[in-house]
Amino acid sequence: MALDPALRETLQRISTATITTVLLKKGLRNIWMRGPLPFTPSAKGKRLVGPAFTLRFVPAREDLATPESWSSPRSTRAAIEEMPEGCIAVADAMGVTDAGIFGDILCARLVRRGVAALVTDGAVRDVAGVNGTGMPVWCRGGAAPPSVAGLTFVGWQEPIGCGGVAVFPDDVIVCDEDGAVCIPAALVREVAATGEEQERLEAWIVSKVEAGERLPGLYPPNAENRARYEAETRKA
Repeated sequence: MALDPALRETLQRISTATITTVLLKKGLRNIWMRGPLPFTPSAKGKRLVGPAFTLRFVPAREDLATPESWSSPRSTRAAIEEMPEGCIAVADAMGVTDAGIFGDILCARLVRRGVAALVTDGAVRDVAGVNGTGMPVWCRGGAAPPSVAGLTFVGWQEPIGCGGVAVFPDDVIVCDEDGAVCIPAALVREVAATGEEQERLEAWIVSKVEAGERLPGLYPPNAENRARYEAETRKA
């Protein structure tokens, strides 16, 4: 799924914290991935948005998890060549942090492919080189051993679990300083519209807090304060 540029721009204005609140109100509690945090300099202080391109690893099995597997048609190398520009690669590494799933060469290729970010509940290797590629990475840390030391790569563009969250191909990923969240594809437009309004409301609330107003009845706003907000924002 190619993400509409206007929709991407809207979501870039909405924090992952706001998105979790919007989805919580719709009954979705488990959309924040446990583990992935901004790791590379190019990830820190950024908010990136894109459709999920999923990658799946399973525990290492000695006859499959070998250096020779890197040349297999079913490999991370082959998967990267299928990634469309603007996607976010989301890798289910089962929370394994003692083997790096991607290193500097693979991340350099992600950059050349126009991939927006890499998100994983695992680790990356060749950290200095990865940092040098400029690839924004959200992960749990760095590890020297290669992926096959702890994991077997088995496929791409299928449902995965990353950081305890179910991610399907073409769900939309938003990642920022608070981590990474998954928006189900069917809810993206609704979340964008609701989230943008929530950001406007909270900015108004912050302005009132900074002016010395008390929180009860303001956050969340009662009917009176909701009416004040609507009147003042209409004037603006």
